Amino acid sequence: MRLFVIGYPGDLGGACTELWHTLKIWRRFGLEVHLLPLGRPGPKWRSLVDGLGCVTHDVQPEHLAAIPELPGSPVIGFCNSDFLTHAHRFRALDCPLIWVNCMTWLFDAEKKIYTEHDLFDAFVFQSDFQRSELEPQLATFGYTPERGFLIRGAFDLDELPFAPRSHQSGEVFVVGRMARPDLDKWSSNTWPIYNAIQYANKRAIMLGVDERIHQKLGPTPPFADCLRPMAIPVQQYLSNLHCLMPINGGARENWPRAGLEAMAAGVPVVAQNEWGWREMIVHGESGFLAINDFELAHFAALLAYDEDLRQSIITHAHQCLREELANPELIWNEWVRLFNSLNDDTHHSSGSYHRQMIEELANG
Repeated sequence: MRLFVIGYPGDLGGACTELWHTLKIWRRFGLEVHLLPLGRPGPKWRSLVDGLGCVTHDVQPEHLAAIPELPGSPVIGFCNSDFLTHAHRFRALDCPLIWVNCMTWLFDAEKKIYTEHDLFDAFVFQSDFQRSELEPQLATFGYTPERGFLIRGAFDLDELPFAPRSHQSGEVFVVGRMARPDLDKWSSNTWPIYNAIQYANKRAIMLGVDERIHQKLGPTPPFADCLRPMAIPVQQYLSNLHCLMPINGGARENWPRAGLEAMAAGVPVVAQNEWGWREMIVHGESGFLAINDFELAHFAALLAYDEDLRQSIITHAHQCLREELANPELIWNEWVRLFNSLNDDTHHSSGSYHRQMIEELANG
């Protein structure tokens, strides 16, 4: 089976990272993947996707029709603006369109497409929370649930070695937050909450803080260090932590990759009892979900004082990733279900072509 992807993996941003991990699953199970960066991809990522066996087409949007494999093939975009901008070009080539929105709202460009043309053929939601937010918005444009698919964001555990940092009583306890420098990702209550952690020998390390975030957070307390976006690799950053405590300032997390990365590396997560966190964390078993600022500080302190509990959380979280949240077979099966849906002539104009693709997929 053949699939075209608009965009390219990248180092920063949930969608770009998720795309890379998804490519690895697709290629593992034999999917033929073609990438359309619609720009000039960096040599690092070109080398990596080439290594997976993906095909990159260096073409401009106006020359898409010159790609012989593209007409009739499914096209997917991971929260990618080029996908929305050029959707009409792919429609003209009879390509079924698959949209992966990482947010909890519809982009203006989406609404314009749905108003002037039609809905996309399939929609991917990474969490039930996101689905509950987007489906009512999509329904105003004629969306029906059979077009939607819950597929957890792919995550390759080999990307982040499991290496939890030990902690002994009285030693410095390091807690932190990593996020892109988006104001809604960072809470103005961050320092008061971190300061309220009742453990004297604590340290905080934040990754992803630019000047705007500095202004929102206020003066950095003596126990904290703030690192600029991508100042160090994620693996190096997480190796310094005993606890990840993300606190949002307006953004509602759909399927937070920072949580998956922390759980993979062996860092327990204390998060807000909201949004996609509720589906990622089992409270008291694979992490903690706090209902208010006081509980955020309390659970962080609990981990600082109880190493046995902290190690138990770490073990259960990693097991949950392996068996459920990041299980490649489970994620792939959901993609197969979506690809099968493209065979439905009632929603898609290229039914015979897609029947052939699904038969190829079923035959391995």
